[in-house]
Amino acid sequence: MKYIGFDSSRKFDVVPLGRAAIDFNPVDINMTLAESTTFKKYVGGSPANIAVGLARLGKKVGFIGKISKDRFGEFIINYFTKEGIDTSQIYEAQNGESLGLTFTEIFSPTESSILMYRNDVADLSLEVNEISEEYIKNTKAIVISGTALSKSPSREATLKALEYAKKHNTIVIFDIDYRGYSWLNKDEIAVYYSIVGKSSDLVIGSREEFDLMQGLATTNSSDEETAERWLSYGNKIVVIKHGRDGSTAYTTDGKKYNIKPFPVKLLKSFGGGDAYGSAFIYGLLEGWDMIDCLEFGSASAAMLVASHSCSEAMPTADEVKAFIKKSKEEHGDMVARV
Repeated sequence: MKYIGFDSSRKFDVVPLGRAAIDFNPVDINMTLAESTTFKKYVGGSPANIAVGLARLGKKVGFIGKISKDRFGEFIINYFTKEGIDTSQIYEAQNGESLGLTFTEIFSPTESSILMYRNDVADLSLEVNEISEEYIKNTKAIVISGTALSKSPSREATLKALEYAKKHNTIVIFDIDYRGYSWLNKDEIAVYYSIVGKSSDLVIGSREEFDLMQGLATTNSSDEETAERWLSYGNKIVVIKHGRDGSTAYTTDGKKYNIKPFPVKLLKSFGGGDAYGSAFIYGLLEGWDMIDCLEFGSASAAMLVASHSCSEAMPTADEVKAFIKKSKEEHGDMVARV
């Protein structure tokens, strides 16, 4: 069953909104950050990774955001341009704001951590007057990142984009994307997450992220109760992720679809979520059955956690399909399905 309909007349398939940053991943893996001395630079930030993922999968992608007015900002624009991502709605910060920087620690395949520099960052300085109604009107879907709601003026700019999307029947995908250091308190998180969660068509997050979103209303909800809550507000699909335990999509017709991770040799324990999101959205755009969308997302996520980077390792559709085929040949036809 097709749960979300996309307007095929729109110029863009998907336009993520939020942070484009830089990841520095250590070449010296299996060491702490204190011990690592050499890093590779990649485009990072969940919305940017999703944009790259969808572009690699062959979709027409735009981006709404703000970058630093320096060589790091230039790096983002050049990379997006190379990937075929439209950059017309990416603005340069004018008051010295810097690009967000993330230093990752790959201590072991299952032990990773992230150190982020997020003070006075460019992406959170996005202004309301930098949100184009025409741009949002001309895309099938926008992806709103929860981190973009964490501070003003980005918060208000994001909510303006949400209003334009609702006005023009643009699909709203809410990637909760929780980053604790960006927020003042849990009540603030619940308020702004809920505003978007009540107006979206698809919401994707971990169990922890859903707990934060509904924190003002209820606690200790089951996955089924959580899904029912957000479906009742008009979402067509609610996806709850449990990491190595897989994920479940709940749909507006009362069905649920389970998927588990593909077996893979881990290199790191981060980055899979963005690959999952981009591949899952790709499946929806292609009109696939829900379980096939989930399987595609799970496969792409597995490929990412076995790779050194996030954005640079985003696979093509043919690569994901080949991975699924090979995995099923090795592990059985239903390897990722519960």
